[in-house]
Amino acid sequence: MAPVAFFRSPEAIWQAALLARCEWLEHGFGTRQTVWDASGRLASAKQIHSARCLYAPAPGRLAEEADALITDRPGLLLGVRTADCLPLLVADPEHRAVAAIHAGWRGLAAGILAEALRRMAERFGSRPEALLVAVGPAIGPCCYEVGPEVAAQFRELFPERKDLSGRTRLDLAEAARRQLRALGVGEERLAVVGICTRCRAEEFYSWRRDGPRTGRMLSVIGIRA
Repeated sequence: MAPVAFFRSPEAIWQAALLARCEWLEHGFGTRQTVWDASGRLASAKQIHSARCLYAPAPGRLAEEADALITDRPGLLLGVRTADCLPLLVADPEHRAVAAIHAGWRGLAAGILAEALRRMAERFGSRPEALLVAVGPAIGPCCYEVGPEVAAQFRELFPERKDLSGRTRLDLAEAARRQLRALGVGEERLAVVGICTRCRAEEFYSWRRDGPRTGRMLSVIGIRA
C-alpha cells in the first residue's frame, strides 16, 4: 500500500505527511470547521495577489502587503487565507526556517513562488533541493474555468496544451508543481493534496461557488518553541 501523503486530523485540519515527520514543525491546512488556537502567535499580511514576500519577526498583521511570509522565529505561526487560491507551506529542515504562501493565478504568473524561495535563500541560506513543500486544498481543474487572457499566462508552463488561446480549464496546483520543480524542488519533497475547494462545499469555502462574501480558510506553519 502506498504511503498516505495527506491526512485529516480530528480538529478538521489537513496535514502533509512529509511535514508532519519534522518534529520541530507545526503546520496545517484549515477547513471551514477548523477552530485555530493561535494564542497570539499568528503573523499575517494583507494579501493582494502579488509576488511580494516579507520576513515576519513577530505575531500580528504586518504593516506591508504581501502574499508570502517567511520566518525562522520559534513559536511564531505564519498564516495565509484562501478560498480557492493555493495555500503552500514550505519548510527548510537544514536551517529550520519556514514560509507560507498564497498563490492564485496572478501570484503564480507574477512569480510569487520564485520570490519566496529567493528570499529564503537570501535570508536563511535555504537551498531549493533541501526544501519540503506542501500544496493544500484549492479549486481544481474540474471547476476552474478561465478566459484566454488568463490561460495565455501559462503557455510556457504547459507547452503540450493547444487550448490556452481560448476559454479553458486550468490546473493551479499542477502549475505550482511545475514551477517548483523548475526552481529545483525535488519531486519526492513536494506533496499536492489535490482536493477541490469548489467541489466540497461541506468542508471548504469557495469564492467561485459562493461569491466574494464567502469565508476564508486559514493555513499555518511554524517552528515549535
